[in-house]
Amino acid sequence: MDVYILPDPYRFRQSDVTLCGYPVCPLELLTDWRAKGRTMVKATVRVAHFLTRWRCSPASKFAIVGKIMNRLLMVVAGLVMLFVLTGAAFGAGLVAGGASLLTPCIVRTSDQPPQFDVFWQSWNLVQRHFVDRTALDPTSLAYGAIRGMVDALGDTGHSAFLTPEEKEARHTSVAGSFTGIGAELGVRDGLPVIVAPIDGTPAAEAGLQPGDILVRVDGEDVTTLPLNEIVEKVRGPAGTPVELTILRPADNQTHEIAITRREIDVPAASWAMVPGTTIADVRISQFSANAERDVTAAIEAAQEAGATGLIVDVRNNPGGLLDQAIRVTSHFLDGGNVLLEEDAEGNRTEYAVEPGGIATEIPLVVLVNPGTASAAEILAGAIQDYGRGQVVGETTFGTGTVLQPFGLEDGSELLLGVRQWLTPDGRLIRNQGIAPDVEVTLPLGSALLLPAELRELSPDQVQASQDAQLQTAVELLTPEDGAG
Repeated sequence: MDVYILPDPYRFRQSDVTLCGYPVCPLELLTDWRAKGRTMVKATVRVAHFLTRWRCSPASKFAIVGKIMNRLLMVVAGLVMLFVLTGAAFGAGLVAGGASLLTPCIVRTSDQPPQFDVFWQSWNLVQRHFVDRTALDPTSLAYGAIRGMVDALGDTGHSAFLTPEEKEARHTSVAGSFTGIGAELGVRDGLPVIVAPIDGTPAAEAGLQPGDILVRVDGEDVTTLPLNEIVEKVRGPAGTPVELTILRPADNQTHEIAITRREIDVPAASWAMVPGTTIADVRISQFSANAERDVTAAIEAAQEAGATGLIVDVRNNPGGLLDQAIRVTSHFLDGGNVLLEEDAEGNRTEYAVEPGGIATEIPLVVLVNPGTASAAEILAGAIQDYGRGQVVGETTFGTGTVLQPFGLEDGSELLLGVRQWLTPDGRLIRNQGIAPDVEVTLPLGSALLLPAELRELSPDQVQASQDAQLQTAVELLTPEDGAG
């Protein structure tokens, strides 16, 4: 407490009070916010009197000081009570939310949306009450929350969250070589499905078909697991077995399929002449990093062999790299765009046909089925829009978002569909697919004729085969006079 004795000329306001016959200014509490959020309260008591005319007795002087001290003590006590009540209210709020003053908890920061209140409340409740304490691994919980957020976007089978290990496996797969069974997995109607078995792989040899619903892996139900976890369970070291339980919608029956994993290293393209014709079947199994190179080699070899027509077979092709799809498609077009990309604001980017195509005049047919997805749908849509050739088979899978990888701090990766693909005419591919010009549905269990089989068959065997789609393509490319 500072007591100031004022000189004689000092004049006082009428609002001032008097003690012992002399003016005294009221108690002032000055709250001053300082650096680091500290509050400094300065109590200043100004007792006004004349030094030389102090007429109070010593007892009166002590009475004045005592009254001032009592006032200060009352103020301090009020402040203490305010802090106590505030703390009690805050603690009650924490208890109501499932936390306590003695238990660490996390709350939403000011730059986060209000909806995060519920998330952090749930996180704190799990940390405080879940019975299995060994399951409270922050990394696993965070990964699960991210996966749930991505799944809520509705871009099933495309946008995804990958752990560091899954990220590495994906990059290896796109490069064209990996260890597993050789099948592309996706999600349809909330269930894991076989999008396409890759040619010449254990999956194809075991008889997996596009649309098969994956129910169990080694006896474990996987229908409710995230797709990345299912892929991790299916893959494994070369030479090890895995047993898949699939539900085949075509016959509504479950099938147990035992497969031995092995190193998958499949050329992106192969070809063979259809026996008894001058029509070449160019099979594109995936748009991996070497797709354009392999397709170019296949087309050049077919032309050198005297091919007068091309069947471009992208059935069970799960897609791959966008740049490879553009380069491959450009071989069949002499101008225009391969595709359009549309962002979230509706802005569109054109991807022009690259010059130098080597098969822009030769007649062609494109074969598609429900296993045709992603980059393979780009090719089919462009050929169809420009009338460059007919599309034969069944409606494609309908995957048409541009995945952009975002690396995260711990080495994990977020794959987000940041743009969507449209055909040159502006038709949406995502969730729509490419409908064929000539629809040909294969009977249940029908085997696709691939270049490796064609080389071993006679013309009569091709006609007697179950591959009605390829047979239709041959008919469309055969001149009316019957010369092939």
